[in-house]
Amino acid sequence: MAGNSKRQGAMRKNKKGAQSGSGGKIRRGLRGKGPTPKAEDRVYHAAHKRKQEQLRRDAGRHTKEQTSELVVGRNPVVECLHAKVPATALYVVEGASNDERLSEAVHLCASRNIPVLEISRHELDRMTGNGMHQGIGLQVPAYQYADVEDLIDRVTASGEDGLIVCLDNITDPRNLGAVIRSVAAFGGHGVVIPERRSASVTAVAWRTSAGTAARLPVAKATNLTRTLKRFQEAGYQVVGLDAGGEHTLDTYDGTGPTVIVVGSEGKGMSRLVRETCDTIMSIPTVEWVESLNASVAAGVVLGEFARQRRRQLTP
Repeated sequence: MAGNSKRQGAMRKNKKGAQSGSGGKIRRGLRGKGPTPKAEDRVYHAAHKRKQEQLRRDAGRHTKEQTSELVVGRNPVVECLHAKVPATALYVVEGASNDERLSEAVHLCASRNIPVLEISRHELDRMTGNGMHQGIGLQVPAYQYADVEDLIDRVTASGEDGLIVCLDNITDPRNLGAVIRSVAAFGGHGVVIPERRSASVTAVAWRTSAGTAARLPVAKATNLTRTLKRFQEAGYQVVGLDAGGEHTLDTYDGTGPTVIVVGSEGKGMSRLVRETCDTIMSIPTVEWVESLNASVAAGVVLGEFARQRRRQLTP
């Protein structure tokens, strides 16, 4: 009978009941799965392992930068040791040429129980990022900044007329180090830097300051304008250095409690900082010289104010 044959293809097309099939699996399998993940995002891929290893290395370097600094060069290392910088280790390149400075550095470390470690030149190159270390490096902990209020209280307790330098828009750590050294040399009491957009006391600043950063307090200000107003409340005159000021260094009296504000050579002081200053003072120079480097300008003013204060003390 037609339709009841068991021959292949003779089955009734409208047969009722369950039909065999995939249950929708084939249809779902044909759906798109989105873009293919990057190789570094696939946990089974070698690129993923390489990425994770790089992240671990970067994290290690970041932690090291946060916890320690390396001062390099024989003179800076010796000067830091004489200044009693709180060093944690001295690295000396294997086979480095010996001289009086290297011997003195090793002797000073031995007297202060600072470990002296011999390492390869390649390793010290890697630690410093260059080969300008003269075969020696001094590891020091991260700089401990002073508090502005503590700085004011310390100067008040000394009974001296404070002499402070505030830096605005100074991003070169070498300038910071040079300013710290000048402030220390001319009897200043401290340096104030902003928390943001400013150089910090790094290994470069340690080196440029020749170890004076260990003895001179450096404070960080959350807001430099408010900090200057706090100094004014404490009786300080705030003097900003800029060309075309209403006063010049030749005529200004810097014998009282004074804050010197130094801006960058290019940008100068920010608007709010400039407006907060009691006085804008310029340094007389020959006409064809446009401006002085920030650290040089600070040193010139500090030297003149120190001279005025010495003369005031002379009977």
